[in-house]
Amino acid sequence: MLDARKQNTDTLRTTDWFKTATRWTQLTLAEDDPEKFDPAFWVDVFKRTKSNAVCLSAGGYIAYYPSDVPYHYVSKFLGDRDVFGALVDAARKLDMHVMARVDPHAIHNDAAKAHPEWVMIDADGKPRRHWAYPDVWVTNAYGDYNTVFMPEVVKEIVRKYDIDAVFANRWQGHGVDYSEDSARRFKDMFGHALPHSADAEDPAWQAWLQWRRRVLTDMIAQWDDAVKAIRPHASFIPNMGGASLMEFDLSVISKHCPFLVVDHQGRRGVELGWSAGRNGKRIRATFPDRPVVLITSIGPEEEYRWKDAVTSGEEMQLWINDGTAHGLYAWFTKFNGVVPDERWVEPVADAFALQAAVEPVIESMHPTAEIAIIDPSTTLRHWAPEERSKAEKHDLGFYHALVEARLPFELLSDQVLTAESLDRFKLIILANASCLSDAQNDAIRAYVKSGGSIIAAHETSLRDEFGKKRADFGLADIFGAKLVAGPRGIVKNTYVALAGEHPLNAGYEGAARIMGGTHLIAVEAADKAETPFLYVPDFPDLPMEEVYPREGPRGAAVIARETGNGGRSVYIPWNIGEIFWEVMAVDHARLLANAVRWTLGRTPRVTVEGPGVVDLALRENAEGVALSLFNLTNPMMMKGPIRDNFPLASQTVSFEIPEGKSVAKAWLVVADRAAGFSIRDGRAVVEVPGIDRLEVVHLTWK
Repeated sequence: MLDARKQNTDTLRTTDWFKTATRWTQLTLAEDDPEKFDPAFWVDVFKRTKSNAVCLSAGGYIAYYPSDVPYHYVSKFLGDRDVFGALVDAARKLDMHVMARVDPHAIHNDAAKAHPEWVMIDADGKPRRHWAYPDVWVTNAYGDYNTVFMPEVVKEIVRKYDIDAVFANRWQGHGVDYSEDSARRFKDMFGHALPHSADAEDPAWQAWLQWRRRVLTDMIAQWDDAVKAIRPHASFIPNMGGASLMEFDLSVISKHCPFLVVDHQGRRGVELGWSAGRNGKRIRATFPDRPVVLITSIGPEEEYRWKDAVTSGEEMQLWINDGTAHGLYAWFTKFNGVVPDERWVEPVADAFALQAAVEPVIESMHPTAEIAIIDPSTTLRHWAPEERSKAEKHDLGFYHALVEARLPFELLSDQVLTAESLDRFKLIILANASCLSDAQNDAIRAYVKSGGSIIAAHETSLRDEFGKKRADFGLADIFGAKLVAGPRGIVKNTYVALAGEHPLNAGYEGAARIMGGTHLIAVEAADKAETPFLYVPDFPDLPMEEVYPREGPRGAAVIARETGNGGRSVYIPWNIGEIFWEVMAVDHARLLANAVRWTLGRTPRVTVEGPGVVDLALRENAEGVALSLFNLTNPMMMKGPIRDNFPLASQTVSFEIPEGKSVAKAWLVVADRAAGFSIRDGRAVVEVPGIDRLEVVHLTWK
């Protein structure tokens, strides 16, 4: 714990405290913990994991301290104890930063009876009992419970205890509240009755999403102001869930949230290991300089909610340390202070030790990349949160293709398409940003005119920001494509044929055609644009005797062009990202990688050669550059939990040396030793002997 103490001393109780809160323990107490749990065990966990910050259950649904706020339910097992206060004191003795957790999503019978307006009303007009514990009630997140009652709880905690922040979990509500108050306020603002289904085409649903966004962002400001009025260095930190920032007013986030916490605690179902690091990229897509903390559960994250179970140690380390590779601060969470299964402690300690080992190098650097995938918030916010994953398949497909191709990249939100943010990148990718405003299209057009390159697919720019279909693509001139018909689908058994020789159709020796998509748009290519792939007109997939093409290839299936401004453009009018994500066809991965390398127009700034699948993250400052290489190679790469880790053999990393610089030193941060390197054609070539889980190659310039 000495390292954590030394690191934190200068920032304790300052406005910059969060910058050294890089390794978090979260203890979420159960109601009977005051009688049953062992605080000494948890203090030892703080030390063993080298945690320098802690998040502790304080109040909301249940208070773990003696509360004087009316109807703030205090644990019936608390007695004359102050469990929260004792844990705060223990953490402060270890020079740890401290955050108080509140959960406002449910209340007990006495509060519900005294204040029925605090209870959420369902679509049938009935007060909503809790779906998992019917003895209590779900709160109305959009009314007085969160704007009158909870601020009093927050102020009491901040006044009484030596804390740096208040963290709220499950504060965003659970769908539409049908109370008279919500209905009146919503109608007064937007003129609609409350929607009864999450229909992206329904104006009332779209209006409700906007209303909810306003209510929640106002609440962030209110709670944060209440905290700062008592402790000026402290903040209210909302749990952001596992999403980007599309649901909030960015100006409010910018003003009130000095760091952001992502509650995507682990893999569920079929999910790749790089999802951990993607969480950080999505937040950086909007706020590139703001610290991001990733919560990791020690248990499985499946829909059946084994909340007091323990997953494999390797799975925990995968999630924590893929986050490490992408600059996320580490946070593990344990539900229930009683610990019937201690197998999680050592893996968390190992993962946190790896985090601590690389922090001194990467903390002074900022993420950098030549490539950005545009995070399509304008499109995704048309979808209900529970349905949004369907729309994200396009982006996930491109994401995985770039990981397989070993191409470092970042995300950039379409909410911040400024010249400054775009000009950081040589290439932007729009996997299916169907909804873009005229202003967003103009920003992309200006980027291309200034020499930037672009890859776009499927419906990108075909609709305005409200979802209304345009007569043609908003970026038709950039794509070199004119809309003819579509989109149409689902279409089965489709193919695209190679046409001529072009870098985009290289590597398919022996094949005249490859698989196509399932949702297709017919387009006409502009003059001087090339079409390295053409559609094969539809033909049946049954009976088997009828499975043959009736016509020759025709119609552009891929359009490639020089922009005339020093950049290149590729447009793919079918759902290649989505279908690659669903099917993982090797030919689609090749096409996407070919498109990226051709549009870049040069050897990438960093290349990595060797066996396996590696998640890359590039960071730099004036003194040098650091490449994180996280080993994803595993039989359970696409679905957890991982059983064993499989170290990678040697990798060859090539860095472009900036003009006027030379290499002073090459260092393997995790191995903690010098790396051998050679200089070839203006590039530093570094041999990495192997990667267990994570390695960081750090080059310093002179």
